[in-house]
Amino acid sequence: MYTREENTQILIALLKAYGVRRIIASPGNTNTAFVGSIQNDSYFTVYSAVDERSAAYMACGLSAESGEPVVISCTGATASRNYMPGLTEAYYRKLPVIAITSSQPISRNGHLSAQFIDRSVIPNDVATISVSLPVVKDPDDIWDCEIKINKALTALSMNGGGPVHINLPTKFITPFDVKKLPVVRHIKTIEHRDSFPPLTGKVAVFIGAHKQWNKSETEILDAFCESNDAVVFCDHTSGYRGKYRLLYSLASGQEVHDFSLSRPDILIHIGEITGDYFNLAISSNTEVWRVNLDGEMRDTWRKLTNIFKMSESEFFMEYTNGKVSNKTEYFSTCSEYLKTLNNNLPNVPFSNIWVASKLSKLIPDNAVIHFGILNSLRSWNFFELPNSVRSDCNVGGFGIDGSLSSLLGASLADPNRLYYMVLGDLSFFYDLNSIGSRHLGKNIRILIINNGKGTEFRQYNHHASYFGEEADNYIAAAGHFGNKSDTLVKGYSESLGFEYISAINKHEFDSKYLKFVSNGIGNKPILFEVFTNSTDESNALEMMLNIEKNSKLKAKRKAKSVLKKLLKY
Repeated sequence: MYTREENTQILIALLKAYGVRRIIASPGNTNTAFVGSIQNDSYFTVYSAVDERSAAYMACGLSAESGEPVVISCTGATASRNYMPGLTEAYYRKLPVIAITSSQPISRNGHLSAQFIDRSVIPNDVATISVSLPVVKDPDDIWDCEIKINKALTALSMNGGGPVHINLPTKFITPFDVKKLPVVRHIKTIEHRDSFPPLTGKVAVFIGAHKQWNKSETEILDAFCESNDAVVFCDHTSGYRGKYRLLYSLASGQEVHDFSLSRPDILIHIGEITGDYFNLAISSNTEVWRVNLDGEMRDTWRKLTNIFKMSESEFFMEYTNGKVSNKTEYFSTCSEYLKTLNNNLPNVPFSNIWVASKLSKLIPDNAVIHFGILNSLRSWNFFELPNSVRSDCNVGGFGIDGSLSSLLGASLADPNRLYYMVLGDLSFFYDLNSIGSRHLGKNIRILIINNGKGTEFRQYNHHASYFGEEADNYIAAAGHFGNKSDTLVKGYSESLGFEYISAINKHEFDSKYLKFVSNGIGNKPILFEVFTNSTDESNALEMMLNIEKNSKLKAKRKAKSVLKKLLKY
């Protein structure tokens, strides 16, 4: 029988998944949930050691002799302090010792609780990784436990290996009446020397923010897709411009659609943070494989099963060599659905989305375009750019504070190339000083979508929309920076040498935008200020995310109208 405490259940189940059998237990109260659960489990071989210092050295000897990982388990108070000499030995000999230090709930830290010490910081040379598990209260805690334990147990053998530390809090729950351990995710790390799992079913590659792809890397991914009937889901930070690219947020963001045909069985995750919040709808059965040289557990979808610690090209070539498919069924299915949506685009109000629909295909060849986070990036992710245009966004820190400065820095790398920026008013004013730089060149063109607030917080599907117009007071920070003044940005930018243009509606925009997307670098940098409002911005987004729903409603209305006419006759 096992404890009812789920963090301990998950830990025991994952010890089994990783093949850890040997445990040296020291007496105590807080480790009763762990020791009481494993002492009669025939899978484990358990040894007793009263002295924790001795237990840690015993683990060193047992691990070195057997070649296997060894667990040491102790209670609270100063018990874990006595592990340090032995763990130091294990660290410098790279021995796989797992120190499980049980404790009272972490919330008691600093409140003079008896037999409680602070283990939040450990010496640098007693463990390669230290994690503290939560007391499980909800599914987020279960996920947190799984990831932290997988990280710790993987570290036993990664980069030469060494000891690891797992802090295990307890609530002293009895009885021990759980007959079966939970099903847990064993996240495997695969390197070159390991055997590779089979790649079957519908395969998709999802690319987050990524460095620029060279020709060879693009061809390798294209060949992988051809061999495995795979698709590549991208946004404007992904960089990939190969044959199997799908800018898919318009499709994956639809509120009414059966995604069963487009959901992958295996999703290969490469790149870093994505700013595409719609991302890709995946099923409960989808496996996520993460490919990155860092070997870190990046469980974005909470479906991670394998980590491939290698370069992306090495991974794709491994699953391409010797395979011949040339099937494009999966790509065709996803591509056709995306085309259907693009063929039924609604006539949205004057907004960032409308502006993107007008300008996206007109950005001059070989230009670079940067986007502000959230509304600007999302709006432009609905529309493709010319193939030669590179795009970027500050999704690393994901703040509004430095987008213009990043554009300025990028523009200095090639004064003969056009550099564009699309951002909202709050982001523009946050980084206003950057356009006063004496290094700012004539190759910069800035598009400000000025709605007088953080319009993100007024979108129909944002949780802050609960407050309606009251969100403007503090959450959306409306009314600052001249409250959509038609002279503030104009005067400032013109004083700095910009050519300034503006528009307050579709008609005015249509009469002015060609200057902004003209080829060649002119005599001045250009700043284009477009004034919109949050209601139109929200309505435009809602229309874009309900294309399929609205198309079906139109079809039904048309059918009813035809039926009425027939009945009339």
